[in-house]
Amino acid sequence: MSSPTDLRPYLRTLDAETLADLLHAQAERDPALRLALENRFATQGSDVAEAHRLLDTAVLAGNVEYAAKVGSVLDTLQRLLDAGSRADLAPLARRTVDDISEMLEQIDDASGEVADRLDRAVELYARACVAHPPDPESLAAWILEVEFDGPGWPVIELADFASALGDKGIARIRSTVDSVLAEYPSGAKRETAERLREELAEVSGDVDALVAILAAKPPRVDVSLKIVRVLRAAGRHSEAIAHAARALTHDKKEEAPPTEKDPLSRKDFDEKPTAATYLALREESLETGRWVAQRKTALTRLRELAAGSTEAADELVRALLGEDRADEAWRAAVRFEASLPVRVELADSRSVAHPAETIPVYRDHVEELITRKDPNAYREAARQLRKLRTAHKKAGTAEEFSSYLGTLVEIHKRKTRLIAEVKAARIAIPKPARA
Repeated sequence: MSSPTDLRPYLRTLDAETLADLLHAQAERDPALRLALENRFATQGSDVAEAHRLLDTAVLAGNVEYAAKVGSVLDTLQRLLDAGSRADLAPLARRTVDDISEMLEQIDDASGEVADRLDRAVELYARACVAHPPDPESLAAWILEVEFDGPGWPVIELADFASALGDKGIARIRSTVDSVLAEYPSGAKRETAERLREELAEVSGDVDALVAILAAKPPRVDVSLKIVRVLRAAGRHSEAIAHAARALTHDKKEEAPPTEKDPLSRKDFDEKPTAATYLALREESLETGRWVAQRKTALTRLRELAAGSTEAADELVRALLGEDRADEAWRAAVRFEASLPVRVELADSRSVAHPAETIPVYRDHVEELITRKDPNAYREAARQLRKLRTAHKKAGTAEEFSSYLGTLVEIHKRKTRLIAEVKAARIAIPKPARA
């Protein structure tokens, strides 16, 4: 006797309305099915149905009303997810993401309200997928379509979807990424593939591959700091210290990594007071119970040096970050005028609780990137402008951002590639005031 045909692949090709009609007709003939559906509706279905109704009517509304209705849908999704709902919320969340994405292509989102809703929708979709994983290959196909064929949004973090993708979904993404890297020697698709390759190494826990990818990038402080963090998180402290030492050595010479039999000591710190030797001294002193006394004198020395140069200020900030003292690191960066890359890294975490403090840093970074006159730098400048816009909104100074952006665009209006990147990042450019 042959096994029954699996109808699920066919059913997935049907639109939601057709499926609803089929299921309703069957429920009319099957009292047990109808009762089960009525119970689901009574508990959670009404909320989900209302959310779908809001989406149906939202597209007919103006920008402000649209943002409000979508916000209500997102509130419903979050409430149900927070409550541990047993309902499969992924379809509603996915529809919300797709609807907002399509709307952003049709409207002038000057305030950034709708774009912010999209970021939140993606976060909730990721949570819904974790709670009720969809077909992994279908999820992977959606992510690949957004990344390679989308308009540049929404922003997707693979780590958020990793558990829902599973091995099969990750493999599908990796296969496509490898194909794109082999086919495209340059261009936007290759840049996207390179970013995804880095994220794949992160989510798979392949430390060696991730470090190799990061090390192949042009030397930058933020890249070196990420390598150190990755190695430390993997428990490879000796390698982390060795990399930090190499990255901070001004003569560019490779240094032999320290071994367990040859630890850095107080003498090493006194001879070369850097973040690397400070953190090595900390690990050694914690083991011997002498860190409280050692820390005071070591920090005093780093602060004395920080007052004399930007490089030394960076060392102090990295030392404090290595101890997970983020507030102290921020104050040191401001007081001793740390380098821009270091201040930007601090601002990314600082902007959550203290957005107003980070605004000058993001502005400095945007303007520094523009001066490079490079397409990749322009793209990064647009990303930083999104962060700046968010910081202004959280700080209650959204009008200041519009004024700043208007002035910036007027100054650089001849840089057509920059303007194009700003628009691609869904940042509405203010219209010039009429005389």
